[in-house]
Amino acid sequence: MSTQQPAPPRRKRPAKPQFTQTTLLLEAFLVGFATLVAFGLRVAPPATVWTLGGVTCVVLVLLSGYMGRPGGYVAGTLAQLAVLGFGVLVPMMYGIGAVFVVLWIVALRLGGRIDRERAEWDAAHPEGPAPA
Repeated sequence: MSTQQPAPPRRKRPAKPQFTQTTLLLEAFLVGFATLVAFGLRVAPPATVWTLGGVTCVVLVLLSGYMGRPGGYVAGTLAQLAVLGFGVLVPMMYGIGAVFVVLWIVALRLGGRIDRERAEWDAAHPEGPAPA
């Protein structure tokens, strides 16, 4: 009869990049729908609307992959300004963009706090979780 050691628990993904990635991806969907609204309202020439909306969507999706890397959070913060800028075309975007700015700040602060607390717990319990 062989006795196998249980596999060590997998390390959890950091919360801060996970929260900020989710926020940016949701924002990409939001910008896509705002682009459709701007196109339907004919607030600008169609080429302008689709170019601004499409580029912003692609940038948000690409930035979500850079969270956790140097400069990623700064770039994500600047992207929040771009989303707020859509309020020029669709005024409702000022309000919706403001909601996403608040979500961005919460993702940064809460994700950072969760990661710090996990690191403190790991430092206090080097042997890992209790066996089942």
